[in-house]
Amino acid sequence: MPLVTLVLANGPGFPQGSADHRYEISVTLTPGGHLDPDTWLADPAPWPAVRFRPDGPPQPGTVQWNEQTGWSLAFSPVEGEAADAAPHVQIVQAGQLRPGEYITIREPNGRDYGFRVVGVG
Repeated sequence: MPLVTLVLANGPGFPQGSADHRYEISVTLTPGGHLDPDTWLADPAPWPAVRFRPDGPPQPGTVQWNEQTGWSLAFSPVEGEAADAAPHVQIVQAGQLRPGEYITIREPNGRDYGFRVVGVG
């Protein structure tokens, strides 16, 4: 399963992006470079995701698929957060996951951020 690295390209408070804000997801891609819901549904193991931010430790999570809402990333709460406060970010525009491509991620606060695919390997 390839590891896809996404780096913040732009968004509210980050007009120039930030390499310190990134996601790493292990996923199966279609031959066209898209996330593959059929493979996700057939896979008994969760697809791992990790969220990196400069103000805390890496936050482990999983890639999620829902036929009605599409792709999202669910994360375990960090120290100090309530157990039911786990962030769930929505992948609004997934597109192709190839280096140089962009996707949009909507944070729990409703703000959209652009992320650039910097690695698939």
